[in-house]
Amino acid sequence: MTPEGDAVSRGQEARTDSWWRAQLSNLYGIFAISMMMFDGREAADIMRLAATSVPSLSGCTTDAAYLVDEDGAVTPQDGAEEAHPDLAAEVGKLDGQSGRIELADGHWRWCYALRGLRGLAGNLVVRAEQPPSRDEFFLLSSLCQQTAAALTNSASFMRERRQAVVQRELNDQLSTSVEQLKQQTLVHDVLSTISASGAGESGIAHALHQLTALPVAIEDGFGNLRAWAGPGRPDPYPKVGVRRRDELIRHLSTLPEAVRVKDRLISLVRPRHDVLGVLALIDPARTAGAYEVFALEYGSTVLALELSHQRSLAEAELRLRRDLVDDLIAGTEDGSVYARAEAIGHDLRRPHHLVVLRWSGDFAEDVVVEATGRAVTTLGLASLVSRHSGAVVLLVAGQLDGAALYASLSEKLGAEGAIGIGSRCDTPGRLPKSYAEAVRALEIRRSSQTSSGFTRFEQLGIYRILDTGQNHGEVVEFVREWLGKLLDHDTQRNAELVATLAQYLECGGNYDDTAAALTIHRSTLRYRLGRIREITELDLNDVDSRLNLHLATRMWQVLRGSQ
Repeated sequence: MTPEGDAVSRGQEARTDSWWRAQLSNLYGIFAISMMMFDGREAADIMRLAATSVPSLSGCTTDAAYLVDEDGAVTPQDGAEEAHPDLAAEVGKLDGQSGRIELADGHWRWCYALRGLRGLAGNLVVRAEQPPSRDEFFLLSSLCQQTAAALTNSASFMRERRQAVVQRELNDQLSTSVEQLKQQTLVHDVLSTISASGAGESGIAHALHQLTALPVAIEDGFGNLRAWAGPGRPDPYPKVGVRRRDELIRHLSTLPEAVRVKDRLISLVRPRHDVLGVLALIDPARTAGAYEVFALEYGSTVLALELSHQRSLAEAELRLRRDLVDDLIAGTEDGSVYARAEAIGHDLRRPHHLVVLRWSGDFAEDVVVEATGRAVTTLGLASLVSRHSGAVVLLVAGQLDGAALYASLSEKLGAEGAIGIGSRCDTPGRLPKSYAEAVRALEIRRSSQTSSGFTRFEQLGIYRILDTGQNHGEVVEFVREWLGKLLDHDTQRNAELVATLAQYLECGGNYDDTAAALTIHRSTLRYRLGRIREITELDLNDVDSRLNLHLATRMWQVLRGSQ
């Protein structure tokens, strides 16, 4: 080989070595970029790294870059807003494939579709004044292949991280649900066991206090305290007004869950539509959470069953008591009624009185019955209560203080009424007669001038014969016939001649006894009797006049409601 040929050969080898060194350097750069892309970056960072690497590998620049998520949504990356306005539409026309893009500005553009195992991950559009060389095109293709693989890897990593977060959240939820289930199971077991044990509402209140560590109050439908568990029981127990409580009950009835009212969490006790009471957690510090609310609401359910059961038993016993009283006043065999009375805890072998009550005002019979039951309980009387012919009927064992019964009922009902008491019955067979007597005494009391109070049948005396209920007008006329002048005089002069005459006749005409009974002097009595003779023009020593006057004064006493 000539020296000239040898020089040419060495020059070619030098150029070849320089090309390979450049290619190796570029490939090393792609390798370094790839390592950076696979270091856990997010998709936007990977795309930004690829876009900024394009000029170092070729004479091209990045015109725009787009990311495509798993749902196919395209997101332009930083700098895409400065690209040609028609570029995005042309990229879309390629339908996920790589290819040449021609726009009116005359620049050479190529869209690299960054595809991975799960499909299109993005698009990288490069731009140059002239098409790149084959080597540059190869390097750009290699860069985009690595970018696509990195995007796929990042998407998988992000997907796994999201799944891990979701799994962790599910595990947390599962743990929470398991814990809640344990707590709810404990509440269910404790309250159900207490309910089945027969501990009643006080036992339920105590169990709920143990479960929640909060004081517990159980109120009836009227706001009265039925049971309390825990510290801090107020004394006296506060009770809101009827109107405010009715408004609160109506409001709570429209809500499906427990409600906070000031320092209390309240749940209505209602097995169906009837409100039987209120269950409350006392929580002034507002520490109660979902667990305490669940315990309260489940406690109200258990309490509703308990109170509903109590009401059913009470109603059943009340029906038995009423049926027994109805049969007794209608007349029945002694043997059967003894057994029935024993079944409901009443000793029918003791002496009894039949009592009939009617009360003024707009009271429902149930209200009067309930007040009567509380009154006899307060007085310590063994009794049976019923209703008959629009009146309340009371069968009382043992001695009966009519005045005390009337006073107690008047206080509880806040109104006046009338009570009739029949004569004593030593056997059930006499009860129908005692009932008729009580009704008669009640009617006479209600028709008298003093219509409120109580009247015993024994107090009617001769009036029981004279006024049979059919001739009341004739009795009144008889009283007016014999005492009318004296009654008019007493009304006009505010005197007491009729009362003086009645006492004089009751004492058999004895001056001393009469004066002592009236607490007046003998001379005053003598003067009054003289006035009586003048006004009536009757001889008080005449047997017939004295008898008629005595009967008239007796009837007058009954008519005016005298005790």
